[in-house]
Amino acid sequence: MKITVNGTAQETAATTLDALLTELGYREAKVATAVNENFVPATLRHEQRLKDGDRVEIVAPRQGG
Repeated sequence: MKITVNGTAQETAATTLDALLTELGYREAKVATAVNENFVPATLRHEQRLKDGDRVEIVAPRQGG
């Protein structure tokens, strides 16, 4: 299916947000996620179904000052 991840169009076979994070190499990373501008907590990512056209945002914390 075609989705948008962080503003970039992408093809994926993942059907859940959790599976997408694994596919993209974020499985063990501490990240914040949203689907179609709705925050998805880490505990619910396995339940968050993806569909064609969804917009996913993945944000990693940054250190610095």
